[in-house]
Amino acid sequence: MMLRRCLTPLLRLRSPSSRVSSLLWNASTSLSSDPSVENLCPNDGKEEKEPPSLNARKFSVDRSGLCNPPEHFHKPSTDPPLVKHLKSIIKFRGGPISVAEYMEEVLTNPTAGFYINRDVFGAAGDFITSPEVSQMFGEMIGVWSVCLWEQMGQPEKVNLIELGPGRGTLMADLLRGTSKFDKFKQSLNIHMVECSPALQKIQHNTLKCVDEQVPGSGSKQTLSMLSGATVSWHAALEQVPLGLPTIIIAHEFYDALPVHQFQKAPQGWCEKMIDVAEDSTKEFRFVLSPCPTAATMLYLKKRFMWASAEEREKLEHVEVCPKAMELSHAIAKRIGSDGGGALIIDYGQNQLVSDSLQAIRKHKFVDVLEEPGSADLSAYVDFPSIKHSAEEASENVFVHGPISQSQFLGSLGINFRVEALLQNGTEEQVDALRTGYWRLVGDGVAPFWEGPEEQTPIGMGTRYQVMAIVNKRQGVPAPFH
Repeated sequence: MMLRRCLTPLLRLRSPSSRVSSLLWNASTSLSSDPSVENLCPNDGKEEKEPPSLNARKFSVDRSGLCNPPEHFHKPSTDPPLVKHLKSIIKFRGGPISVAEYMEEVLTNPTAGFYINRDVFGAAGDFITSPEVSQMFGEMIGVWSVCLWEQMGQPEKVNLIELGPGRGTLMADLLRGTSKFDKFKQSLNIHMVECSPALQKIQHNTLKCVDEQVPGSGSKQTLSMLSGATVSWHAALEQVPLGLPTIIIAHEFYDALPVHQFQKAPQGWCEKMIDVAEDSTKEFRFVLSPCPTAATMLYLKKRFMWASAEEREKLEHVEVCPKAMELSHAIAKRIGSDGGGALIIDYGQNQLVSDSLQAIRKHKFVDVLEEPGSADLSAYVDFPSIKHSAEEASENVFVHGPISQSQFLGSLGINFRVEALLQNGTEEQVDALRTGYWRLVGDGVAPFWEGPEEQTPIGMGTRYQVMAIVNKRQGVPAPFH
């Protein structure tokens, strides 16, 4: 930089002038006083009142610094791409970012997000979801879908939408389980809302899809050989066409939506943020905003409107998910205008959520800030905020629940289904069915387990909650009567 200051006037003008001489004089004076620059613009030690002429001045340039830069100069970063990206965002902003922004980048960054480039589900992945536990889960969702379709008046065409379909296992089991209901099967237009190209390919295979030419046109369509229904993929719900009665399935989708975290402080409710760590052994750290942020005024204030004073006062930490509110609003608007219903299944609470953000890698809990992009981040779902957001969006919808997953599946007949499957299963299949059944409807550790302790089935029956948003014309959906 100092070299440029000294030489730039020479490069720009062919002939000297008093202005050029003054610039050179000022540059040489300032540079010579800098001990880090040697012999760049030497001064002979004599004080000069007039700037010397250009022809009378000689320059000696030390090029050693250009050829041999210090080791720390432009030293390449060893940070993984996502860590580097997050640090650049924080540096560009001039301060920390919200937990919500961190969570969104970690999960869905287009190049390095957790969900984007790999299969994270199942025993070989990072966590197991209900559809991966047993085929019975998807079959029961199929029963619910057929019941709702009948309440809708058995429309000839219906949009069946799944948000965050994972590997496509739930949809595949739903289609197999409802294959005998011909009219329902023929009515389906399947829409998979999935932002991960890697998972889209897996879903394509799971649904046994084929791409074929549409007769009489130059376009192609994708069909599932499990049902003959057309299948389309979309990055977001708003990309799914409107105008048809709709059935929406959102299983373990809301828990991955980014949350803002707030903490009570003497100066009010401040926001927890994420900054670059000062400790060299860590990449990031949590910090607290010095005062309430815009998110405090926009999101926390809105959420507090739906909570009692007693509920607010007993908490020191609160999580709010604006995207869950926005999604619920969009779902309710669609169902209110087109008819149908949405089923939301997730782990969460029927009250304000406190500090629930967690990270899971290879089936184990890890630090939320450790190796971002290598672990799944999720937070408890705030079911009251879904309910209030939906009811605000449309006067034409009712919200039912939440009820426990155990009650939901039991009322739809999972007990009868498991008994039928046990009668014809091998010993290995029987063990898998019993284990899967307990995980879906049980509560806590399975009492019958005799295998390795680390593989003990843990019931999700009461931890997971189920909520339905339906058009008022459809009445009360099963099993919320």
